[in-house]
Amino acid sequence: MEIPDLVRERLGDEEIRAGVTLGDEDVVCLTPTRTIVYRGEGLLSDESVTVLSLEAERVDVTEGRRKTTFTLAFVEGTESFAVPSSRGDKVLELLMDGILRLDGVIGPEESVHGVYRFSELTLVLTDERLVKHVGSSVWDGDFEEFPFAALTGLDFEEGSVATQIVISVDGRPQRIKAPNDEAPMLRQTLEQAVFAYHDVDSLAALNEAVAEDDPADETDDAPAGGAGSLSLDDGIDPLVGGDDPPDTDERVQAAGNEVVDANPAGDGATGDATTADASNGSTAAGGTSTDGRAGSRRGSEPAEPASVDAGAVSRADVDEIGDQLESLTTTVKRQNELLRKQQQTIQQLIEELRQGR
Repeated sequence: MEIPDLVRERLGDEEIRAGVTLGDEDVVCLTPTRTIVYRGEGLLSDESVTVLSLEAERVDVTEGRRKTTFTLAFVEGTESFAVPSSRGDKVLELLMDGILRLDGVIGPEESVHGVYRFSELTLVLTDERLVKHVGSSVWDGDFEEFPFAALTGLDFEEGSVATQIVISVDGRPQRIKAPNDEAPMLRQTLEQAVFAYHDVDSLAALNEAVAEDDPADETDDAPAGGAGSLSLDDGIDPLVGGDDPPDTDERVQAAGNEVVDANPAGDGATGDATTADASNGSTAAGGTSTDGRAGSRRGSEPAEPASVDAGAVSRADVDEIGDQLESLTTTVKRQNELLRKQQQTIQQLIEELRQGR
């Protein structure tokens, strides 16, 4: 790509990192800190150069039938430029590369492989991470990133309308929805970047390479009777005896936590406690049997509520809660960003009023 002389005059000490031709002599150039839009000489206009800083607080994109307009918002105002719609995606990729690099979101040697927009969701894919932004704008300071270095799982769940990308970082899964007509390209680009980063050639090999160690494996490998285990030989008597009943007749009443005397032979067994049958392994009345079934209470005492099995909480419930928390977090961050910008505007107005006195 040939650099016009008028562009070279505006470079100063900077160099052009990349550029996108727009047709005829028009071109968009990227420097480390600026975007330079060059318009060649036409029948009704002279050649011109528009310079925009990459230190934008917000980037908006408006797509039309013939042109795509980029609007960069700064504290002091906004600046815009338009390109042919056929070059809009390339220019957006160029622009996001410069902004993310200047903001320190991506490294100096990191490359942007693609920018994908699905309604209010924007995904920027590089060779080292996936960056996610949610909002009406394409970009502002509110974003999430998923570095490949901390990846612990990747999966794709195809639905009738959308495909969910399940990406896990540090053991925490996140779901990202993409329309089915655009999901294949996103999946292909994402897999290529992740596979190259972890030096694998398939999704199965990737998940095997990045999977977290199972804590249960460490538990199984621990020696019997170690510091983390308990056994009946450690001096702790079992609560329920074997075939021979214990010499003492004291048994614990679970309902009242009281110790009472009972006759193991069965004499006077009509007291407040029932006799424990060692062969059945059951405890005193009102307690819980060793097979997990709740025992019965005597008299009119209310039955104890059944315990809740933690396994009854399904993975879908956990995922739904996670999605709700993610949505709430995004909303809170967006509100905080609006408050911050309003505060900046108020401070600016105060300064202008002071200078006008």
